[in-house]
Amino acid sequence: MACETERLKSTWVNPRILPAAEAERVLGKAIEHEYKLFDLLRRPDVGYASLMSLDGGKYASGAVSRETLGELSAPVIEQVEIAAKYSGYIERQKDEVERAAHYEQLRLPSELDYMQVPALSIEVRQKLQKHRPETLGQASRISGVTPAAISLLLVHLKKGGFKGFGQEAAA
Repeated sequence: MACETERLKSTWVNPRILPAAEAERVLGKAIEHEYKLFDLLRRPDVGYASLMSLDGGKYASGAVSRETLGELSAPVIEQVEIAAKYSGYIERQKDEVERAAHYEQLRLPSELDYMQVPALSIEVRQKLQKHRPETLGQASRISGVTPAAISLLLVHLKKGGFKGFGQEAAA
């Protein structure tokens, strides 16, 4: 599946080469500029089989035939389609995981007085003051401490010039 996904990400369809009628048959309209096959597969009404039939099957993979794949072809094709159609959501989720991992390592200053963070609600300030989390990740797991509160705390730490919370911590 990964090989086929990579192939689709690296194969381009050019409107000067692909007849407009053929593009309309498979994609619903002619294409105006070059697209990767993977990007075309992301479209709601475009399936893998119809995409591979483009221009007389010119873009179908010659590396593995349907006969060779046998019973595995349907699940593999389904996974390729899922990877394409949900790639935006998958990337966003990966970014969130990376951000959470970064927050897990971001140590909070031991001298921080949470009661002096005016942007936070009284309830959140009290909870943070009571629990005294060591990292931003721990703070985010305290019941009642919302992602918005974590963002506000991060802004407070950056503006306050606390060590490790400068511009490089924004990434």
